[in-house]
Amino acid sequence: MEKLYGLLGEKLTHSYSPIIHNIIFKNIDTKAQYHLFEIERNNIKNVISGLKTLNISGVNVTIPYKIEIMDYLDSVSSEGEKIGAVNTICINNNRAVGYNTDYYGFGMMLNKSQVDVCDKKAIILGTGGAAQAVVHYLLDNGIREVAVVSRDNKKNKFMKDIDIINYEQLKKIKNNDILINCTPVGMSPKINESPISKNEVAISEVVVDLIYNPKETLILKYARELQLKGINGLYMLVAQAVKAEELWNDITISSDVIDNIYDEVSSYLK
Repeated sequence: MEKLYGLLGEKLTHSYSPIIHNIIFKNIDTKAQYHLFEIERNNIKNVISGLKTLNISGVNVTIPYKIEIMDYLDSVSSEGEKIGAVNTICINNNRAVGYNTDYYGFGMMLNKSQVDVCDKKAIILGTGGAAQAVVHYLLDNGIREVAVVSRDNKKNKFMKDIDIINYEQLKKIKNNDILINCTPVGMSPKINESPISKNEVAISEVVVDLIYNPKETLILKYARELQLKGINGLYMLVAQAVKAEELWNDITISSDVIDNIYDEVSSYLK
């Protein structure tokens, strides 16, 4: 019997996750199906029981439910608890356990792109679940200074020791090493939007956008025009998906396989 997996989110028409996971299934010689589960916010409280009833073996979680879904799980892994968000759920023996594979995927993307965060300054745009994973990865890997940019300056308990600034305060910063966009601004179909101006991009040396569709967002276009190093989120997406498959199937997948999957997925992106 084929196992069933999927992606849980609000609006998923832009998602490449089914393509990625079907490629992974082929690479690890596993017969399984991967579906998109679009859920309205008022139904989120019923999702886990529904997944169990349908005998779903695991799901990934995306915007906007990475934080909220934690309230309905049977347990959460140590990294998920620390980060305060999950993006992968394993369902075994009628128990749903949450994990954060964004943390690992982000690190693997930086390593692949040869970006060293130790003793560097970073600015993170956004405060959602992906941003929380990014913050904790940076803190665990020697970042010297990090500021999170939020529209409302709100603190949260998972970023309690982090400077939270607004977009007006961002304009006053004169230099930075790594800029990371963790907002959905610029994602397909609204590809002509950027969370910040070209002048604000120019203060950094490396620009990372966790968005992968389109391949070059407007903020990455600014980076290219400014001759800065630009990295899109596709490798992170592939790497976190592979980590999820490792958890779902209790296996280890080599970095060579991840690179092969990434190369194949890249051909689908514009």
